[in-house]
Amino acid sequence: MIFTKNLISDLKDVPKEWVFQHYLNLKEQLTGQDVKILSAFNAKDKVPSMCIYFDAVSNQYKFKDFSSGYQGDFISLVKKLFNLTMSQAIGKIITDYQKFILNKPDYKSEPVKFHDRFKVVDFEMRHWNNQDAIFWKSFKINSKMLQKYNVAPLSRFIMEKLEENNTVTSFNFEKAYLYGYFGNNGELYKIYMPKNFNKKFIKVKNYIQGSDQLSYTSKYLVITSSLKDLLCFNSLGIGNTESIAPDSENTMINESVMKKLTEQYTKVIILFDNDEPGVKAAQRYKDKYGFDFISLDMSKDLSDSVKDYGVEVVRNKLFTLMKETL
Repeated sequence: MIFTKNLISDLKDVPKEWVFQHYLNLKEQLTGQDVKILSAFNAKDKVPSMCIYFDAVSNQYKFKDFSSGYQGDFISLVKKLFNLTMSQAIGKIITDYQKFILNKPDYKSEPVKFHDRFKVVDFEMRHWNNQDAIFWKSFKINSKMLQKYNVAPLSRFIMEKLEENNTVTSFNFEKAYLYGYFGNNGELYKIYMPKNFNKKFIKVKNYIQGSDQLSYTSKYLVITSSLKDLLCFNSLGIGNTESIAPDSENTMINESVMKKLTEQYTKVIILFDNDEPGVKAAQRYKDKYGFDFISLDMSKDLSDSVKDYGVEVVRNKLFTLMKETL
């Protein structure tokens, strides 16, 4: 006998959270919390780099996989996992949920509740010291460059989040080698912790790094993978170029911004890390915007290359690679 009350014929009858739980084999129901797992798209992933998070704007769960650069909603997940069209993905979700419900008729999707995230609520600046000088000078980045791009040393910062029972969880992070990245308006947009190997960056707000410093008077624009790489690129002294950096390699600068930039510069060149994630991220920019990219086959990234080989060697190598793209 077929119980018609359990038949699923419309995508709206499928809980969006179930899609992530089922196809990613999550061990917990999604009720508003964020979850981080190994990439579902990269079998070589050793450290969890795929985030499943509740997006308050769209009021639904989404995913972002930093290993592959894939991101989107529950339909996008199934499309990418199984290489399907949108209609095929929708059909698969409905069919698979139907089978799931027939085997587990008592299944109930838990309601999504408010889950706050840790946010930077306070920080304290300090004076530069010899440790800072040794660290930044190893990448040939001087104090004038740090000042121009609003990099300042921090003595500590505080993060808080509101728990479901209305209590506040807070922690104070106080350690050497803490740096705040600020916009020209004085607002903190990122914290950099180079000696904290588990988590080097804390994003505070969206910001295209280096955008405040653009003069739009140069012929070429180079997009680097990080602010440190941007600073190193500027230290090379390659003329007629300016540079910016997205939040990360896997954060695509949106089309409206790129349209404005391509109108201002004769050519845009991508200079990301030369490892697999960096090459994949650069390829996505080429696929979407048609930008050529350079793979500097030296150390992992530009800043490490400058540190390991020196300014002159890197400049000569990079200048040759850039000429080949023009």
